[in-house]
Parts: sequence; structure tokens; C-alpha cells
Amino acid sequence: DADEIKIVLSDKREFKGKIVGSDPKTDLAVVKIDAKDLPTIQIGSSGKLKTGDVVLAIGNPFGLNQTITMGIVSAVGRSNVGIADYEDFIQTDAAINPGNSGGALVNTSGQLVGINTAIFSTSGGYMGIGFAIPLDMAKTVMDSIIKTGKVTRGWLGVSIQNITPDLAKSLGIKDTSGALVSGVMKNSPAEKAGIKRGDIITELDGKTISDSRILRNMVADNAPGKTVTVTVMRKDKKELLKVTLGEFQDTKVAKKADFDFDNLLKDVVVQDLTPDLRERLNIPSDITGVVVAQVAQDNPALNALQQGDVIMELERKPVANVKEYSEIVSKIGAKDGVLMLIYRDGATIFITLRP
Repeated sequence: DADEIKIVLSDKREFKGKIVGSDPKTDLAVVKIDAKDLPTIQIGSSGKLKTGDVVLAIGNPFGLNQTITMGIVSAVGRSNVGIADYEDFIQTDAAINPGNSGGALVNTSGQLVGINTAIFSTSGGYMGIGFAIPLDMAKTVMDSIIKTGKVTRGWLGVSIQNITPDLAKSLGIKDTSGALVSGVMKNSPAEKAGIKRGDIITELDGKTISDSRILRNMVADNAPGKTVTVTVMRKDKKELLKVTLGEFQDTKVAKKADFDFDNLLKDVVVQDLTPDLRERLNIPSDITGVVVAQVAQDNPALNALQQGDVIMELERKPVANVKEYSEIVSKIGAKDGVLMLIYRDGATIFITLRP
């Protein structure tokens, strides 16, 4: 959003920068300058970094240019930090302060391995937790911007989630690794390839998928139109599916409207999904189920269910209306957990309710 960009080199030369392209989803941009005899940095590989490796952060904190601090890699693959849409951060305890953002993170061989981006702090200053965008991700973004002026990402067309211990128990599996497919979009590459809701994606082109974040980043790193091999576990059987990836497009999901109903059904109040309610909540025509109108305050399900959720399946059985929901509930009997498939905020997800 800057009106003008000025580049100042270590030898005091100044240049006017031109933005070639930017990628808000990773908080990266490519800036071009017209100059000769520019110093360059050797490129390393962030994929080779391990916890405990020594790294150095270079930046301009508080206007103190060419400041170098040293630390170690505290962790790799950090996500859920809330900084960017695609997160796979290098966490380091090298001092990173305001002004370090955009600076180099290098290894002990002087090779670039990351781009400093943010700190975790309650005071605004250094507290021993800093984050850097891994170079492998940054290079993919950079190459795409230089080549096309924008970032294109592969698209599979599935809703995915991590497998919690509760979900694993409900699904009857022991391993919590992989990405659980909770929804498949119509006419998507996933649907055309035969991926189904309930599948667990364990590999992409032979590379292990430990959680949903890994899958999301790996799919995005592939070019649209590329055919990849997706390994899924389906009812204890391994299947290999060929998928030709589409191109990711941004979509916006409408927010739920507030509403009140009075149709008590045990501790969770549910309502038939009427045409009027479907329109008010902006629920797609292919979603069927009952709408959660209210959850009792003393109900453990409160933590998992939200007002406006659409319960599509209960214990793997489709739910079309309140009557069917009630009948299924009455037959569940004594269990330590109940598996539900719900629709929420434009996505379908599995949840487990605990007694």
C-alpha cells in the first residue's frame, strides 16, 4: 500500500523501487530496482533446517541498519500464528525487533534460509520468539511473481481437518496423522479423481502428510494443471488416486445471521432447514440436515457445536430433518463419544461430542 518505495544499500546508494507483484497470503512482495554491480546472497534451503541449528537475523531495528543477532532454530513448521493465510514459519530465538521484518535469516554458512517477518510479544519488543518465512516457500512465491506477475496456487477442492484423538477413536483408527476429508466440492479436481468425504489423505506424490496444514501448503506449492498422486486411506484400505490440480480462487463466505428458535430436542435445540432459513443463513442447496438453534449452557456439546451449524450426519447416518435426528439420537445408546458431520461457515467438518 506504499505510495513510494526507496531502497538503500549498505554502500549508501539509493534507488526507487517498483513493485513487480505481491502476495498478501504469505506477506511477501517482489520489488525491482534498476542498478548495476549489486551484491547478492547465496541461496540455501530452509527444508534442511533442524531444531537447534544456529541462525543469524539481519535487519534494521529502530533504524540501526545492518544489525545482526544470533540464535537457534526453536522450531520449524509453525502454523496457527495468525500472521498469514499460508503459514509454515521458522521459529527462532534470534532477537527480532520492529524494523527486522523483511530482513534475512541466514545459516552459519551465510546462506539465506528465511525472511524475518514477525515477533510474538506482549510488550512490542523482543521476548525470545520470532518468526521467519522459510526460503523454500518464499522462492516459490518469488518465481511465480517474476514469471507471471502474480501467485498461482494448486487447488484440490476439499475441506480438510486434523485428526484429533477423539476423532480417531470415533473413526476407529489408531493413527492421528494425515488430513481428514470432511467435504468434497462439486466438479472439483478431488471429486473428479474419486476422493470422498471421510477419506484420510496420507501422502501427496509420495511425501507424507502429517496434518492438514502440510497438505494445504503442498497442494498450493504445485502449479495448476499438474497431475499428482494422492494416497488415501478408505475403510482401512490404501488407494492411490491421480488428481489434476485446478487453480485456487479466493472466495468469500457470507456471515451467519442471528436467529432464535424454540424447538427443544434434548439439550441441543435443532430446527428443520426450511427454504427461508437456508436463504437467511446462505446455506448451499446441496447441504441437507438440521440447524442448531441453541445449545444448553451446561451441555458439553457447547464447546463443539455453535448456533447456526447444520448437522448433516450423526454417527455416519444422514440427517434430513428433526424427526430423523431425534430417531437417531434415541438409538445411540451408551457411548463415550458421538461423531457428527456439520456444515459451518462454508465448510463441512467432522466433530466428536463427548458426554
